[in-house]
Amino acid sequence: MKQKRNDISILIPTYNTSCATLVGEIYEQAEILGINYEIIVAEDGSTDTARIKANEEALAPLPLGRHLVREKNVGRAAIRNFLASESKGTWLLFIDSDMTVNRPDFLQKYLEADDGNVIDGGVSIDGNSSELGGNLRFLYEKAAAQEHTAKRRSLRPYHHLHTANLMVRRDVMLSCPFDERFRHYGYEDVLLGKQLRQQRVPILHIDNPLSFSTFEANRAFVSKTEEGIRTLHEFRDDLRGYSSLLTLAEGIHVAPVRWLLQLLFRLFAAPMRRNLCGSRPCIRLFKLYKLGYYLTLK
Repeated sequence: MKQKRNDISILIPTYNTSCATLVGEIYEQAEILGINYEIIVAEDGSTDTARIKANEEALAPLPLGRHLVREKNVGRAAIRNFLASESKGTWLLFIDSDMTVNRPDFLQKYLEADDGNVIDGGVSIDGNSSELGGNLRFLYEKAAAQEHTAKRRSLRPYHHLHTANLMVRRDVMLSCPFDERFRHYGYEDVLLGKQLRQQRVPILHIDNPLSFSTFEANRAFVSKTEEGIRTLHEFRDDLRGYSSLLTLAEGIHVAPVRWLLQLLFRLFAAPMRRNLCGSRPCIRLFKLYKLGYYLTLK
């Protein structure tokens, strides 16, 4: 018998981001469906008072909305565990605060999905190439768009788990929480996929995407990428087999080759970074930069 998913906690962690529009769209869909729901937005140590106020004003009129302000930033894993502990629904729907709802039946698609205790809806990329052709994040996400389809994700279901748009049974989430050692950007969702596999919890991938529609400046994205690579390096023993970058880096077994790549990166890192932060970034160069950056970490 198909599981009913009409008792949902919609959980939105945020840091210095206004999610008022997102909250409004989710609220309207939940009301139309007539389901039992709640919307909880948790500020993870946000410092932007204007955005905190905007989120508060978006939640205040909603009878089933809560705005939780935490003064200390605890990181992407811990804030999601906190939201899960605060929730009351049988099902938890995690949504990143910078996502955009792009279809009027977004919630309904989750209610109608086949059986599964973990359901990944996926993401899509919005934006005009003529306007965003110089934005590295847009170019990177656009190049990887074919990997976001449910068909492609289902080929390796535990390797393509993204908390930007993820529904999980509450009891599953509480028994398999995010690893709170992951305080900095990146890979907390990847490790969750590994943990779910170890516990033999099946993951269902469906085409019910939320959209990336805002893209940070190139310099900010490069810095975020570097932070993510440092996270990957720190937890490489836990993430082995779940990252293509890690597999590539650790597959370079010939010491002179590895040494040469490290030397070349140190020589050319600065001009490579200038290109990536500039107005005409090169995606192929970005891939080389990520490999070189990883290889030079100690």
